[in-house]
Amino acid sequence: MSQTLGQAFGKNFLGSAPGWYKKAILVFLILNPILLYTVGSFITGWVLIAEFIFTLAMALKCYPLPAGGLLAIEAVALGMASPETVYHEALNNFEVILLLIFMVAGIHFMKDFLQFTFTRILVRVRSKILISLLFCLAGAVLSAFLDALTVTAVIIAVAYGFYNVYHRFASGSGASGAHDLCNDQAVKEKDRADLLQFRAFLRNLMMHGAVGTALGGVCTLVGEPQNLLIGSEMGWHFVPFFLEVAPISLPVLAVGLLTCICVEQFHLFTYGAKMPGNIRSYLLETAIEMESKRGMQGKAKLVVQALTGVWLVLALAFHLAAVGIIGLSVIVILTALTGVTEEHQLGKAFEEALPFTALLVVFFSIVGVIHEQHLFKPVIDFVLSLQGQVQLAAYYMANGILSMISDNVFVATVYISETKMHFVQAMNAIPNIGMTGQELMDKLTDPHLNRADVLAQLPAAAAAQADQLIHHLDKLAVAINTGTNIPSVATPNGQAAFLFLLTSALAPVIRLSYGRMVVLALPYTITMSLTGLAATYYLL
Repeated sequence: MSQTLGQAFGKNFLGSAPGWYKKAILVFLILNPILLYTVGSFITGWVLIAEFIFTLAMALKCYPLPAGGLLAIEAVALGMASPETVYHEALNNFEVILLLIFMVAGIHFMKDFLQFTFTRILVRVRSKILISLLFCLAGAVLSAFLDALTVTAVIIAVAYGFYNVYHRFASGSGASGAHDLCNDQAVKEKDRADLLQFRAFLRNLMMHGAVGTALGGVCTLVGEPQNLLIGSEMGWHFVPFFLEVAPISLPVLAVGLLTCICVEQFHLFTYGAKMPGNIRSYLLETAIEMESKRGMQGKAKLVVQALTGVWLVLALAFHLAAVGIIGLSVIVILTALTGVTEEHQLGKAFEEALPFTALLVVFFSIVGVIHEQHLFKPVIDFVLSLQGQVQLAAYYMANGILSMISDNVFVATVYISETKMHFVQAMNAIPNIGMTGQELMDKLTDPHLNRADVLAQLPAAAAAQADQLIHHLDKLAVAINTGTNIPSVATPNGQAAFLFLLTSALAPVIRLSYGRMVVLALPYTITMSLTGLAATYYLL
């Protein structure tokens, strides 16, 4: 049956997204201008935020960029934010954009070394508790210096490769050619129970590794995109950032690792599945065979990648350049010394980062709406009306709850920018500072200026007020950062690494659904979130 032109447009609109999702987006686009001219920009702005969060929450149905981008374009077209504001927001966060473009691509060229590391852990460690702890700890350490998505992609590749090898063996299929890993009909009867146990084992490891990326990601400037965003707003380099968040991040790291041990030891929340002995033997033989085929060139590549990893850590720790520029240096070194010379080989490295980079700029459009319409002012004013440690705990919880249902980068972007704006206004009220509040804030958060020197230029009373304000802002920034990083492990929506795992080719193969991921994350959500809250209240 031939299609009409209208039907063809309908099919093309948001592609393979469900029909109800397409209709919802169309309703949003029609509703917004009506609301703007009937109830005003403030209420319409909040409706727009809810609509945008809906596109983030439904990321499994449709990547948020197309639908969220349409909402952002409409908001600018309706005058709720100016193109100049969007550009200004993107320009202010240029370092974050460079991080996503170059650092993620740079780590792509280190995948062989990372894969080698995780493969060794998987096939050579026999204790399930130890292997789980190593996966979690390796994910944490690597994500503290590398990109969490890349680390997750590596452990997915390792698990998928070994599952593919065993599933083909158990199905009597050849090592090459077409093969459906989701279909168990050809699996020999004697191997079915082992296969089910192997799936459960891999589900456990994938979640331990993914949680590890969150544990390490909160600790450092480059662990998550919002960390660099908050760090750049506050003027923190790598070491200052680590020290600022350490009162919360380190206790959470310890409790997260203890949780890993407990759920495996006591078989809680479907953890505790072990790898069948015959599968371990078969995979170990396969790994040894793969290593023997690597040859001297392959070993040379591993050495170069390991040494480049050392350079990366040192360059970040001593802030030898902007994070994105360090990432670019990693690309140059690894491509030059490992034989990557074709343009299409380089292009693959950027495929993971650029969609999210584009989505981040769409975030900035929505943040522009929030700024220009003052949408968060009542919320921020209420939280800031609280006193002392209660206020810090409220900030942590507010960011945590929002990050569970939305994207943590978006939440952090909104909260840090609006909170900083509030403190700029507070600095405007300080008498005799000889400059605007914005100028004083810029100087106090400039990483190239010493805060004590800036404050020394002010009259004593003004310096005392400004010092109190900037130190309190530091604490709120830490609460925002840890709030968006830690409780967001509750759902795949909050953590990009979790969402990446859920939408990967591995998830249907090992039967890792949305609901099952939430259940597996639950013990970590409870212990890590409560530890973060207690540390925010008592230690910050």
